[in-house]
Amino acid sequence: MTNDPIVEFCPVARALNLVGDRWSLLIVRDAFDGICRFKDFQKSLGVARNILSDRLKKLVESEILETRAASDGTAYQEYVLTSKGTSLFTLIVAFRQWGETYLFSGNEPHSVLVEAQTQKPIPLMQVVNEQGNILLPSEAYVKKVI
Repeated sequence: MTNDPIVEFCPVARALNLVGDRWSLLIVRDAFDGICRFKDFQKSLGVARNILSDRLKKLVESEILETRAASDGTAYQEYVLTSKGTSLFTLIVAFRQWGETYLFSGNEPHSVLVEAQTQKPIPLMQVVNEQGNILLPSEAYVKKVI
């Protein structure tokens, strides 16, 4: 808990406080891509060792990642997503789709997230109501804590 009223009552602020920096989300992204070793995270991200070590520690302490013995029997440890970490998949997909939509020109190459079974691109995520109808921002509001 925090004494900051913005963080204390706002789920978005709490989430950003935990995984809102560039490196944490990119570590989670890489974990979804199967990266699990320190040296492989460092190679993929090009991040300084001290920063990577700090972010991995924070993600483990927050139970987004957990450590386990290396699957190949070596003395190394691996970082793997927990169920709490796996639930960040929708956030990673939403960021990816937003980036694909707004940060690349029409013919600029970029990676594409596809469904493993069909090999087809994942449809654009949408916020829907109980009936499955797409909700516009004007059709929802945040009920603030008083």
